[in-house]
Amino acid sequence: MATLKILNYELAPSPATIFGCLLPAPWLGMLTGLLLAFGPSAGFPDRFAPLTLALTHCLVLGMLAPIMIGAVFQLMPVVAGQNVAGARFIAPFVALASALIAAALSAGFLLGQSRGFIFALGLAGALYGGVALALARTGWRVKVIDATTRTLRWIALALALVVGLGIALAGRFAGWWQIDVARWLDLHVAWGVVGWIATLIIGVASTTVPMFWQTVRPSPRWQRSLPGIMWLPLFLASLQILWQAALLCSCMIVATFSVLALRELGLAKRRFDPAWSLWLACAASWLLAALLTAVWSLFGKRLPAPVAPMIPWWIGVLALVGGGVLPVNAMLGKIVPFLVFMHLRRQIPARCRVPAMQAVLPPQRLQWQARLALLALALLLLLPLAPALFAVLAGLTFAAAQGLMGVLLILTLLRYRRELLNLACASKQAKT
Repeated sequence: MATLKILNYELAPSPATIFGCLLPAPWLGMLTGLLLAFGPSAGFPDRFAPLTLALTHCLVLGMLAPIMIGAVFQLMPVVAGQNVAGARFIAPFVALASALIAAALSAGFLLGQSRGFIFALGLAGALYGGVALALARTGWRVKVIDATTRTLRWIALALALVVGLGIALAGRFAGWWQIDVARWLDLHVAWGVVGWIATLIIGVASTTVPMFWQTVRPSPRWQRSLPGIMWLPLFLASLQILWQAALLCSCMIVATFSVLALRELGLAKRRFDPAWSLWLACAASWLLAALLTAVWSLFGKRLPAPVAPMIPWWIGVLALVGGGVLPVNAMLGKIVPFLVFMHLRRQIPARCRVPAMQAVLPPQRLQWQARLALLALALLLLLPLAPALFAVLAGLTFAAAQGLMGVLLILTLLRYRRELLNLACASKQAKT
């Protein structure tokens, strides 16, 4: 049995700190879907097409980054017992600055404007550099007891490497210096997708999935291996001679964790929960992405012409949408209502009734959002077969799924404010 963790909700940050990171993100996801549906399609869906690069950075920076940073700000005190120094000052700028960085990079890719890369370079260095420093300072104080706390302790390293590699590439595109773009891009993608997104998701899920979906807690071997086993191949990949071996090793590790996750998710007690299917699709997506990456690495040059260009697109969609957006949607649908419930319980007197999580955000609404998100994933995977048609269908469906999530989160926040207002009115009437 893994060590049982005691969650310290008394140290949880203020609602404004976390909600400021989480609530705007789905709307950036919606804008990403609209960009896919109506953006310039020259060269699309080639992995180096301007629209593909713009969509990738809008999704990763505009949507995923604020949610993941907000989740770390929440989990550091609750799970690891350490408040992130400066989180309440950094949090209000995370979503807005991430959106501006994504917009600047999109302008650079789509319009060829070097000023976009220069603006993104400076703002990303200031924002994510500040976040990485705050997380690193806090991480040193974290007592490691399982996969989640170990991941939280070291996650600043992955963020710093991703940002540093991204800044190097942005400086190259801005004409400031010369680097081997292909080499640095491979490392940037590897650390961004596996080192940051996959590692943080699996580290956080090691606590949240057993908590909310009642699966068996991961084994001691699982708990001890993260995040080191995910990062070791990435460090080896910095040596050019070891790149392919490191890539295949990373694929094997991701595939192994995916298979284990699928097995445990299949035994979850709350399989009726709307978000359970999102976690199942997430694990399957990482497995398929790992297998396709291995195939591309070994046989990419020998694959038939109609299939070869599709594989990079499928890998990106499976990793970023299936492996990133779906679990983020699943966690938003659980964590935000839970935070509302927790803060209401702390602020409302014990004699007053606190609405349950299911009342704050009804599961029926989440069911529709989950279905739309899964449909968007399926349409995105079909896109290379008929780009002109499926770009519009997939983009609008993805925008609808994320827009619905944004609406649901706003309704949840309004419920929170209404309960506090009712409490204030009741207290005022009692005094009079």
